[in-house]
Amino acid sequence: MSATLHDAEQIAALPLRWDRKNRLRVLMVTSRDRGRWIMPKGWTMDGKKPWQAAKIEAPGEAGAVGFVSDQPIGSYHYMKGLAKGQSVLCRVTVYPMIVDKLKRRWKEREERKRHWFSLKEAAKLVEEKELMTMLQDLAQTPDILTALEDLRPAA
Repeated sequence: MSATLHDAEQIAALPLRWDRKNRLRVLMVTSRDRGRWIMPKGWTMDGKKPWQAAKIEAPGEAGAVGFVSDQPIGSYHYMKGLAKGQSVLCRVTVYPMIVDKLKRRWKEREERKRHWFSLKEAAKLVEEKELMTMLQDLAQTPDILTALEDLRPAA
C-alpha cells in the first residue's frame, strides 16, 4: 500500500533558446527513473530564492547555463515517488531560462539524455497535464518569452 504525504514545493527551470531560423526551442531532459521527458527541477533550497535554486538545477541536470527570470511563468503538479512505496504531491513553480551555453560535461550526463524540442513537441511528450497545457499556451503566445530577451542582462 502506498501512502501520500502532504504537498511539497519544487522549482524548475524551463531552458529556452531561439534556433538559427528564429524558432523557439525548449531543452528537455529524461528523468532518471523511467526516462520520461521533463525539465530540470528540484527541491527549494534554504537560503536561496526559488529562481536561484532553478538556476542551480539547470546546469546539474541538463548542463544548461544562462539567465533565469525571477518571475515564474506558471506551475504544475505531479506525484513524486519516494522510498518505501510513499509518494508526495509536488507543486513545481517554473522559471523561464534563456540558455547562453550548453556544457559538454555536466554532473548528471551519465544519467540523463537531453534534447531541444519545439514547445508543441515538448507538450506532447510530457505526462503532466498542467505542464502540457503550460507548454501549449507558451507555444501560442511566444511574445511572453520574447520579452525575456529584453530583461536579460548584458554579458
